[in-house]
Amino acid sequence: MVGTTLSGWLSDRLDNRVLLFWYYGLRGLSLIFLPYALNSGYTMLLIFSVFYGLDWIATVPPTVKITSDLFGREQAGMVFGWILVAHQIGASTATYGAGLMRQWLGSYSVPFVTAGFLCLFAAIMAMRIVKSGKATHIVEAKA
Repeated sequence: MVGTTLSGWLSDRLDNRVLLFWYYGLRGLSLIFLPYALNSGYTMLLIFSVFYGLDWIATVPPTVKITSDLFGREQAGMVFGWILVAHQIGASTATYGAGLMRQWLGSYSVPFVTAGFLCLFAAIMAMRIVKSGKATHIVEAKA
């Protein structure tokens, strides 16, 4: 609740691309740190919990703001709805994949670290969203 509320306040004042970069980057580092924290006692697990917890839904306000800037206020709700659908499909696929990896490898360490690196990739991709005037555009790949 604290992280999301603060994120909403920050998304009205700062560049939302930069916020997403930091949120996904910190989330990724937290997930890479998690296997170590699980084997290191309560203090390390508490450190993980604080960083990951503050970041848990903090990505929503800047994502909504970018969506609104890109598609306009009239279309933002529908587009954000599709973003949520895609998010749920990705989350269920990742969860199933992590379970399979746990069965094959006997540990969740690889899925956690993999998820962490995917978050770091997402952080980099957030910076590829370019502002142009009042609208925000996704950088198109050069053919």
